[in-house]
Amino acid sequence: MSTVSTLERGQYLDDLLSKLSAGTVTHGQAIKMLRKDVTGMDQVRFARMCKISTRTLRNLEGDEGNPTIGSLNAVFQPFGFQMGVVKRVRKFPYA
Repeated sequence: MSTVSTLERGQYLDDLLSKLSAGTVTHGQAIKMLRKDVTGMDQVRFARMCKISTRTLRNLEGDEGNPTIGSLNAVFQPFGFQMGVVKRVRKFPYA
């Protein structure tokens, strides 16, 4: 996405955030999409930029292990995102 306009990049990020909020993509899927589609970086380069290990990035992208808020924030921060608390939407409201 390096040749897209700022507006297109913003729309991409907004769309991905909506998908994350709706639960249609996992954190790992979102991280991989951001890394590949927005930065075009490989895992080694992106991990260095985020100051995490390549192994941690692989685990994050694979939705494996038990990630820390710090490692999640490290990979989302370059895109203007951070982890937080949001209200859950109930799928089956109580009667």
